[in-house]
Amino acid sequence: MDRFACRKGSCVLQLSYADGTPAAHRRIQAQQITQAFGFGCGAFDTVPLAGGDISEAERLSLGERMDKWLELFNYGTLPFYWGRFEPERDHPQTEALMRAALWLQARGVTVKGHTLCWHTVTAPWLTELSNEAIMQAQLERIRRDVTDFKGVIDRWDVINEAVIMPVFDKYDNGITRVCKQLGRVRMVKEVFAAAREANPGALLVMNDFNVSDEYQILIDGCLNAGVPIDVIGIQSHQHQGYWGLTKLQEVLDRFAVFGLPLHFTENTLISGELMPGYIEDLNDWQVSQWPTTPEGEARQARETVEMLDALFAHPLVEAFTIWDHVDGKWLGAPSGVLRADNTEKPVRTALMRRIREDWRTRVTLETDEAGRAELSGFLGSYEIIDMQKHGRAVLTKDTHQPVQVLLEEV
Repeated sequence: MDRFACRKGSCVLQLSYADGTPAAHRRIQAQQITQAFGFGCGAFDTVPLAGGDISEAERLSLGERMDKWLELFNYGTLPFYWGRFEPERDHPQTEALMRAALWLQARGVTVKGHTLCWHTVTAPWLTELSNEAIMQAQLERIRRDVTDFKGVIDRWDVINEAVIMPVFDKYDNGITRVCKQLGRVRMVKEVFAAAREANPGALLVMNDFNVSDEYQILIDGCLNAGVPIDVIGIQSHQHQGYWGLTKLQEVLDRFAVFGLPLHFTENTLISGELMPGYIEDLNDWQVSQWPTTPEGEARQARETVEMLDALFAHPLVEAFTIWDHVDGKWLGAPSGVLRADNTEKPVRTALMRRIREDWRTRVTLETDEAGRAELSGFLGSYEIIDMQKHGRAVLTKDTHQPVQVLLEEV
């Protein structure tokens, strides 16, 4: 039995040349160039790199880093934390994020915005407003940003960590106030409605680190209230140790009951000493240094690949995003696929082998007298090559009719 059969498909290619004649009795090469599955990573470094206001040394370092990013990933997350995106009201950082998004889009990357509504790192000026005015500002923010980025960013984490949102007590913030007043379901419904209004074709994600029954109950309540959730987002920041396959399967079973696509949106496995288990809020662990170690790097590579294998084999999982590309980012953790100096860790080598080799199709096909040949392989786009003539084809699960491929001189 093929463990990854859910990631594969087949179709009939109908190949012809520019003059309309079929490519009969030809040996052709089909080489996969993109994958349907979202192999993702945080792409925050794109913001300064595309912005231009950095030193030449920084540009070289970030350029090298993002070159390695592009070799591995096809799905990038950009930061839209309200407190940083619009620290002063009516002065959003739209241009900077647009440059970064366009930079990624031009290189074939699917971009997601994170996040439109969150009680943490939210706009500080909200606390000066009434609850009604806070909610109005939140919905206006969503409509503005989703509209502004339509066609460049069409995927959004609409609301982040709604389970804890109304009971969050670390510090005062406007979003917790409003969520406490409205309730979770009403809050989720309002923000999703605003995002859907601004971009009816967008992919809208509900995202949370809470993978307990509480999140499942909230999703159920939202769906029953008519909230247009397209994707269930699941975080797994495993600074205190790897979940393991048993817990991972339990989480998959819990959220698969809804039949919605699942995105593992923020995933962290570290390559150094584990955070102590008694820490309840990961943000409370503050250390001056958190080094990577050879033993930790071997563990990180092994655990990351095992987790990705399990997710890639599950038919409802559509994307997996590694949260940190390089060590020393969130919490200073050794959580990247690169070390702080941009050198490659074992986890990157292992992921390159899986994503770029094991899970890509390269086959030789022979056409019949009508120029037809059957292509079977991993879902995604393909380059079809007949000597100096090239064409393109896309293999999807829903491909039932012959796929027309025009072969032209390169």
